[in-house]
Amino acid sequence: MENYTVDQVADLLGLHVKTVRGYIRDGRLPAVRIGKQYRIAKDDLAAFTGLPADPPPSPRHAEATSIVQVDGIDRAAMDRVSTMVLGALSAERSGLRVEFAYDERRRQLKVVVLGGLEETAQVLRIIDALVRP
Repeated sequence: MENYTVDQVADLLGLHVKTVRGYIRDGRLPAVRIGKQYRIAKDDLAAFTGLPADPPPSPRHAEATSIVQVDGIDRAAMDRVSTMVLGALSAERSGLRVEFAYDERRRQLKVVVLGGLEETAQVLRIIDALVRP
């Protein structure tokens, strides 16, 4: 358990040290006396201020960047893949970003997918189903 000195509490709250000691003497701020100094528990300070002892954890966020390269694909198949993927995205409003680059001379399609893990996985499954021989 983390404890604070009177000086630390005064700094944290923007108060004078004498004001904090007065709160302790009045019993408004629980503290333990160790030698000549007071120690204030983190939970007691949180209860006194009305703030949480620990800030709520920020939600985790994970994103993926995937590049799919499809070799030996003609223009018609590339059009079908891009239309199907973009159609699926517009229906779901997934927040994904998908870009297509097609090299007709090499018959090569590159698809760049940026976004959440599950949404990216869904797009990759769609592409896999469309380009599988």
